[in-house]
Amino acid sequence: MIEPARLAYATDGTPYSASYDDIYHSSEGGLEQARHVFLRGNGLPERWRGRQHFTILETGFGLGLSFLATWQAWRADPQRSARLHFISTELHPFNATDLGSLHAYWPELAEFAQQLQDAWPPLTPGFHHLLLDEGRVTLTLLLGDALMTLPQLCGQADAIYLDGFAPQKNPQLWSPQLLAAVTQHAAAGATLASWCVAGEVRSALAAQGWQIRKQVGFARKRHMLAGSLPGTFSHAAPSHAIVIGAGIAGCSMAEALARRGWQVTLLEQHAAPAQEASGNPAGLLHPMLAKDDNLAARFSRAAYLYALRLLEHLGHDQVQWQACGILQIAEDEADAAAQQISCRQFPPDYVDWLDRSAASAKAGVPVSAGGCWFPHGAWVNPRDLCTALLEVAPSRIDTRYHCTVARLKYSNGLWHAYDANGASITAAEHLILANATAASTLLPDLHLSLRSIRGQLTYLPQTKLDGLNTALCGAGYAIRTDAMSLIGASFVEDDSSSEVRVSEHSENLAKLARMLPAFEALASQPRLDGRVSFRAASHDRMPLVGPLPQAKLKVQHTLANLPRQPGLHALLGFGARGLSWAPLAAELLAARLTNEVLPLELSLTRALDPARHHLRWQRRNT
Repeated sequence: MIEPARLAYATDGTPYSASYDDIYHSSEGGLEQARHVFLRGNGLPERWRGRQHFTILETGFGLGLSFLATWQAWRADPQRSARLHFISTELHPFNATDLGSLHAYWPELAEFAQQLQDAWPPLTPGFHHLLLDEGRVTLTLLLGDALMTLPQLCGQADAIYLDGFAPQKNPQLWSPQLLAAVTQHAAAGATLASWCVAGEVRSALAAQGWQIRKQVGFARKRHMLAGSLPGTFSHAAPSHAIVIGAGIAGCSMAEALARRGWQVTLLEQHAAPAQEASGNPAGLLHPMLAKDDNLAARFSRAAYLYALRLLEHLGHDQVQWQACGILQIAEDEADAAAQQISCRQFPPDYVDWLDRSAASAKAGVPVSAGGCWFPHGAWVNPRDLCTALLEVAPSRIDTRYHCTVARLKYSNGLWHAYDANGASITAAEHLILANATAASTLLPDLHLSLRSIRGQLTYLPQTKLDGLNTALCGAGYAIRTDAMSLIGASFVEDDSSSEVRVSEHSENLAKLARMLPAFEALASQPRLDGRVSFRAASHDRMPLVGPLPQAKLKVQHTLANLPRQPGLHALLGFGARGLSWAPLAAELLAARLTNEVLPLELSLTRALDPARHHLRWQRRNT
């Protein structure tokens, strides 16, 4: 549970923390302090010029002034890097309303501050990956104790902002342990700056290899600290990738790479994107919950919040979607008790528990039980989303339809894709499989452990669910769009038939009646339309995201030392949660390919590693 900061001011009007009995910035001016100490102390803007991307790591986000000052300076520099990635830790973040009140004191930052406030997440623990400035600026917030979050960070920064309350007020943030964790995420040639010149801080940094020096401080403070590490940065130029599959996973992957300047060849066997499971008229966007907030729940939370911000960025003009809120109706008393425990871990703007009466009032119709209320939960048209993703940087995405890949071959540093006649389709340094269970056919030796799950939707006229104000899930799900109502969905393993079945319509309507008793009569509808699609799920229900392993291994390995196939990657196994999970999964894989700091905790990236199933198969069969 994250405890928000409380808005307070010192007698001179400087923002103040009662928890630490200290001010957030110099009383002579927070913005000027940020520019003098952190930007000039790190040689900015000069150091980011000519770079493809530049990464900054900060300890202590506070009011966000250092971030806003950096963003403003980056935008004003015509020679700036193509992209800016800012990572910051914070144990007690402000809520969006208080941030708005604080930022009002700096009207020159209004444009940037408003974007930040609009993207500000619910205050839940973990990593929050925000896309700003049309995707050119990324802010990754690490909410929680920095001693816990920094070891979960994967990647290296070019510049370090050492900030936070004074060492005597908040000693943990200046401890040798934390400074060592910061140093682990510093790239060769990185710089650092801080207003703090305490002797123990200088000694701890010097012990980590930093070359430390004092510089002229800000305002009444005589000195500040600057430092550097030996070495030079390695510049990774944009490359070329093949993505197979133009569903939500493949389109998300194409967008994430194209936004980074890569050229992408997107191969799709159908005549248009989103023709398989991503072709349903609407799908639900909401997270999973767990009493123990396990790995699946944590990944689901991060991915859901990222997907919501992506939709806000794309806008309603391009994508049909509605943040109508989603009620997850408890299926029985045990489920209701578990939901209540789960909901108590989070603020109500993320999820709240409603009893039956309150849930019915929110839904607009009587529901069968209480449940979890996701106020920002949404339904989304997946085809619209896929199309919009491909339009973000269309000049960098070569989309080829009616193109079925029958064979892959790696030769001379390139992956080659061939059709059924043996003709070459294209070749590139990197290849990403986003083609669901078809990936297993192309790579049968890898034991991807993907299974196909048949799902049938039931279509109803919109008027059949009159009065329903929200989307529902639980025993099944119900979505009321502007054009129709969708009830779903069946769940049948190892069934390849695409026939629409009356029995599965009846099953879907029975699930609806369990959630909405007043609509029980719908189960006797004489004739119904629907749609069948097939989801690809892994055996542990977590997706497969990352580099693929060598197929034939003679000795046992771990994920850390497992040999990987050069340039070959998976983006597979999203089951029924592609809408929620695929955009952040693609962002994760794109960050890997471009050698950026990853947007997810290390424990989560390991849980998503596609080699985990292959290792399990090897252990069983050795």
